[in-house]
Amino acid sequence: MSLRPSRAWLGNLAVMLLLAVIAWALLRLHLGDAWWQSAPLASQWRWAAGSLVGYAAFCTLIWWRGRAREDHVADNGPAPILLVWASQTGFAQQLCERSAQALRAAGLPVRIRALHAVTAELLQRSGQVLFVVSTTGEGDAPDHALPFLRKVMPQALALPQLQYGVLALGDRSYGHFCAFGHQLDAWLRQHGAHPLFDTVEVDNADPGALRHWQQLLGQLGGEATELPDWAPADYLPWQLQARHLENPGSPGAPTYRITLVPADGVLPTWQAGDVVEIGPQHSPAEVEAWLRDTPWEGDADIDGQPLRAHLARAHLPSDGELPTFADADALVAGLRPLPHREYSIASLPAEGQVQLLLRRQLRPDGTPGLGSGWLCDHAALDGRIDLRFRSNPNFHGAAAATPLILIGNGTGIAGLRAHLRERISAGARRNWLLFGERTAAHDFFFGDDLRAWQRDGWIARLDTVFSRDAGEHHYVQDRLQAQIHTLQQWVHDGATILVCGSLQGMAPAVDAVIEQALGRDGKEALIVAGRYRRDVY
Repeated sequence: MSLRPSRAWLGNLAVMLLLAVIAWALLRLHLGDAWWQSAPLASQWRWAAGSLVGYAAFCTLIWWRGRAREDHVADNGPAPILLVWASQTGFAQQLCERSAQALRAAGLPVRIRALHAVTAELLQRSGQVLFVVSTTGEGDAPDHALPFLRKVMPQALALPQLQYGVLALGDRSYGHFCAFGHQLDAWLRQHGAHPLFDTVEVDNADPGALRHWQQLLGQLGGEATELPDWAPADYLPWQLQARHLENPGSPGAPTYRITLVPADGVLPTWQAGDVVEIGPQHSPAEVEAWLRDTPWEGDADIDGQPLRAHLARAHLPSDGELPTFADADALVAGLRPLPHREYSIASLPAEGQVQLLLRRQLRPDGTPGLGSGWLCDHAALDGRIDLRFRSNPNFHGAAAATPLILIGNGTGIAGLRAHLRERISAGARRNWLLFGERTAAHDFFFGDDLRAWQRDGWIARLDTVFSRDAGEHHYVQDRLQAQIHTLQQWVHDGATILVCGSLQGMAPAVDAVIEQALGRDGKEALIVAGRYRRDVY
């Protein structure tokens, strides 16, 4: 799917027409007398002046319309999200504009700026900024970004109010992959800005990474998560082998362990830290209820599948859209596919299955969320599940000889369990796990595994905290704070830190404790060295 704006060709056409008019005017001048051998005639002066004024007016109009589009925000609305691009080939700009479209569709006001037009004052008065930046050559910023590097980045700015995200574009075949994106991220952190999520790296327009970015945009505006994927996943058929409620009686939302196996019996490879993308479906009852109000039969064969199968994987058209479809074939052709959902993998290929840990999410109207509703409630046992793996190198583990600190809460334990399994397979015993949930009696997910691994010496330290149980420490960040000297010692010994779980609450609180323990420079050094990695959502 092309990411070029749908009206870009109009601008190109206007430029071509303008050039044609100028060429025609110049041709007329050259076909006349040899005017350059004598003083210009009055008519020639008028032609030149008119052309200059016309061109200046055209450029002014284009500039004004562009600024008007970027700055259009309701006077009484929320503060706009600033989207900033730095591009050498135009791809980063296209992605920035597509991101703006997604946020606008979710009802959020946005502004777009090229990085060279971003000033220190603009950053200081902005609340949320998303950067889409490419890296050129051997780790360089795009050429047009030089004014920002020379004028803004050397300043000692204070940006404590700024929340930001970075989409870093690059080519992994180069030695400094996404270097400018990481340079920008480090600079923002150094000046007190707070990341909304960790930098997303995109290797050669990888569609999986772009789908991940789109899902992160949905955290800024809930409706953005309902928009179709920019690059639909090439799913493989898997089967739902088992679904088990893990926390009956918990004060929290129901949480399920989902077990999936490949439909063809051929197990692919993945490693700890990778994620799966699931293609969700509507419940059969929802599809049948929609069909009852239409003239079409759910059994109608369209391209080798019944109509209801097409509908299950797509946004169901509204009543107002129905008259636009002449027949069932036109309906299927106009359907917009449902977006994917991402989940951390709790298992390794050696276990012969993919295990997920899902908390059932509810929409504001009380109905189950798209992904969790499909896997936790509607999908039939032994039924088909559309699945695709996405490599997540920013959350891969450390070498076996390296101590590992794993910190997480809630369903984040899924990704940490996979890392522990990987460490056990590698014979690595110096592992420290800190895990928080609501109650020990109902919410100690994978508790049998964790206790057994601790008993057998595979977990050197196991610190758990349950917020609804009596005790001095109520959250995982509190337990980490109480062990701050141990944290300092493990980091001094070369430990890598992995954090998995809630973006809101846990992740920033843990980050604050790590900064308190190591200092801002020490924390940044860990990030640059790849020894502090997060998978938060």
